[in-house]
Amino acid sequence: MDRRDFFRLLGSASIGAGIALNSKSLFASSEDAPLFRISLAQWSHHRALKSGKFDNLDFARVTKDWYGIDAVEYVNQFFKDKAEDKAYLAKMKDRSESIGVKNLLIMCDGEGKLGDSNTGKRKKAVENHYKWVTAAKYLGCHSIRVNAASDGSFEEQQKRAADGLRALCEFGDDHGINVIVENHGGLSSNGQWLAGVMKMVDHPRCGTLPDFGNFRIKRGEMYDYYKGMSELMPFAKAVSAKSNNFDENGNHIDFDYMRIMKIVVDAGYRGYVGIEYEGKDLGEKEGILATKALLMKCREALSGETK
Repeated sequence: MDRRDFFRLLGSASIGAGIALNSKSLFASSEDAPLFRISLAQWSHHRALKSGKFDNLDFARVTKDWYGIDAVEYVNQFFKDKAEDKAYLAKMKDRSESIGVKNLLIMCDGEGKLGDSNTGKRKKAVENHYKWVTAAKYLGCHSIRVNAASDGSFEEQQKRAADGLRALCEFGDDHGINVIVENHGGLSSNGQWLAGVMKMVDHPRCGTLPDFGNFRIKRGEMYDYYKGMSELMPFAKAVSAKSNNFDENGNHIDFDYMRIMKIVVDAGYRGYVGIEYEGKDLGEKEGILATKALLMKCREALSGETK
């Protein structure tokens, strides 16, 4: 095949439609594509959801109509009893697809410790997540987000968490769903510990969901935000843009968003960055909009640096 034939073939619709794109693909680095995309994590609206202002089935519409965002990250507690309810999941899928909103992942809590020191309980925790893997597959998500809670020494917790995660990844492999771990308190908020767990699991379906702000190991013990993000980004399959409070110029107060987003981009990540507003000074809607504005500011600045 000569050079002209190669480019004609590459440009055909039939070939283009079959190309699977990931966060580090040529598409992401093209001039037309943004440096990263913005999604909305459902926890940003946990107060509105818990108060009944709107429900889980409305979330995709709210995300598109209120914020102009076309990708969502669900939290299982807002449809906890619906994981195996195909009729309900069909409504979720139809409502998002009908307005062009992508379902990216389900954040899963309350299903047991994947690193439990009791082998039987650890196995049960793994099995408890199966229904969320299948739900994520049905909804068109790429991942479920889990926790790596454990007990014991530093090394014991690594081995136990890796054992549970490996078992769940093997189930996820059968369904094409990733298992990603958030820094979410305890040793999981220690970047060195969680990066070590990823290496122990050694499975392509296993990864991290680095959260900008979740580096509190325990009361009075914080892990360095920037060190932690640098350690977790090589394994990232999603990113959580935690936000709390902003100054009068729209900059985040607790940590440097631009510095963290540079770590994200420099790691080669080109996927979605999910807004997760948890502040109280602004209302949920205002906080989400402030976070989006700051992410767009970061994207514009960092796009100039990468050209």
